[in-house]
Amino acid sequence: MKKIDKEDIKKVRHEIIRGFWKDRIDVVINKALPYQWNALNNEVPGAPKSHAVENFRIASGEKKGAAKGTIFQDSDVAKWIEACSYSLTIQPDEKLEKRIDDLIELIAKSQLPDGYVNTYFIAAVGLEKRWSDLVMGHELYCAGHMIEAAVAYYSATGKRKLLDVMCRFADYIGEVFGPSESQNPGFDGHPEIELALHRLAEITGERKYSDLANYFVDIRGHVPNFHVGIAAKDGMIPKSRWFDSDYYLADKPVREMTEPEGHSVRAMYLYCAMADQYRLTGDLSLLAALNRIWEKTIKAHMYITGGLGSQSTGERFTIDYDLPNDTCYTETCASIGLALWAWRMLHIEPKGEYADVMERAMYNGVLSGISLDGTKYFYVNPLDISPKVAQYRQDHSHVETEREPWFDCACCPTNVARFILTVQDYISTISENNLWIHHYADSKIEASKGTSSMQIEMSSNYPWDGASKMTFHGSSSMKWDVRLRIPGWCSSYQVSINGKQINSDSIVLVDGYVSLIKNWEEGDQIFLNLDMPILFIESNPAVRENFGRVAVQRGPIIYCAEECDNGPNLHNYVIKVSGKSEILDDSSLPMGTKAITVSAQDEGDPSFGDHLYRQYTIKDDLELKPFRMIPYFMWGNRKPGQEMRVWFQAKK
Repeated sequence: MKKIDKEDIKKVRHEIIRGFWKDRIDVVINKALPYQWNALNNEVPGAPKSHAVENFRIASGEKKGAAKGTIFQDSDVAKWIEACSYSLTIQPDEKLEKRIDDLIELIAKSQLPDGYVNTYFIAAVGLEKRWSDLVMGHELYCAGHMIEAAVAYYSATGKRKLLDVMCRFADYIGEVFGPSESQNPGFDGHPEIELALHRLAEITGERKYSDLANYFVDIRGHVPNFHVGIAAKDGMIPKSRWFDSDYYLADKPVREMTEPEGHSVRAMYLYCAMADQYRLTGDLSLLAALNRIWEKTIKAHMYITGGLGSQSTGERFTIDYDLPNDTCYTETCASIGLALWAWRMLHIEPKGEYADVMERAMYNGVLSGISLDGTKYFYVNPLDISPKVAQYRQDHSHVETEREPWFDCACCPTNVARFILTVQDYISTISENNLWIHHYADSKIEASKGTSSMQIEMSSNYPWDGASKMTFHGSSSMKWDVRLRIPGWCSSYQVSINGKQINSDSIVLVDGYVSLIKNWEEGDQIFLNLDMPILFIESNPAVRENFGRVAVQRGPIIYCAEECDNGPNLHNYVIKVSGKSEILDDSSLPMGTKAITVSAQDEGDPSFGDHLYRQYTIKDDLELKPFRMIPYFMWGNRKPGQEMRVWFQAKK
């Protein structure tokens, strides 16, 4: 049996030891994961019932009844197991490990003799309906998440039980699906199985799993009228242009795709799968498609927060530059998907652009999906909230004005937990004799290639401060090219080695990275200082909603204004970009938060009285006053149910 070659000579390990991401990791481990376990077991008062763990008790025969919840409820359990697996590598916990082992026993007992695992079809609607609705059945989607959980748990503990269960399931899937006349020629309406099969191939060395993943990618666009599944026929999916085959990314072969389309999370996961396939096969037609889609995504469809999906109907992409701020969908999972796609593109070609987009999503669109205490969540992440409007208007019905304890469709909470617990893996990569440092955090890096190795301790208060110090331990038997990313938002920076500043004329910036080459010895230090001023950002004039407006950014952080700092009617404020701006420590928020004040005018005019319209009057004598802004991802944590806004009218 053909095995996948492993790159044993290239290794890099990371540990986040202090600072911003350590705070977020600790919250997820100590607060979010226990809370999510309670939610999955219907033990959070006032929260929607999950039934996810109970469904496995029923499917395993330990309890009588019928499975409840969404058709893809199993995936919530899978993502929780995956997140806990990463937690165990960071902070061992015997009680948590025992809890997961007991849960795996339930999953194993629910598995059918042919390998099939899915509580909805085993214990709710009946096995005769399995594989009958690939459009919305999510069977392969759930299998994918459970495979990823199995790989993560085996990697963390060395325990094979769940891995063996999912290998059997994957083998069964390989028997059911494929190109032969006796097989089902379909694929899942929601990509995910493809990412999981590549991970399974890597951990087991079995090429057949990657081959199956590639089949699921390549068959897209070759099944006519894919969107007409049972859910559509039964009226569960509306008959409209928003739910045609393009919604499922099934309207054309992947190599013919030119722009992001359809459901935003489905799209991100498919592009991840395409990138995985390219890295394995070197198929240049896949890379060409990925590059086309990437360009269109970041230049015409991405919110400044790294959010994706401008329309709530279908949770999908629309047309170029259609980026409404108050009715957008911008699902947390879509930002996670964007970060995962950017990470894969960064592996294909280490360009700062990919790390920049990943960083934008990580610090803004992803983190906004979870409260600072880890127990409340946003599914949708708008950039403009007026609670009275959102609570009354039907076209805002998808928008929550404050984070929720759980959801009927709870894909985001466990997804954001598993992502935060993998952030340390994204700090750096190795390529040839290069160590690429993509993200800055208080961390340790251990890198090796052949007989040569490096250990680096990085001290950084990023993202609140642009200064990072990297200290080398041990000595290297070969020259290493350490490449430091200079973020796209940074226009001025300084680099020094062992206290000697490098002349800016001798610094060569290639694809967003500074190259520093030497035999690094014990005690060597690199000091990088990224200037981090307050920036006023404008969007392309084609974005109708933002014309004449600015957003405020400092470092990778996008800022917003809240009613609790500035009073109501935030839309009345006009920012003077040439006015005074200040960076402040914010004691009302944790993590060493830096707040910002900018100069603004309140152009709300009380002399209007009860008139609806009047002749325009010039307002020249309005007082400039400090206008307080906080990081976007932190909004709604101090006083929920408040107005919030990112984009403001501007004047010089």
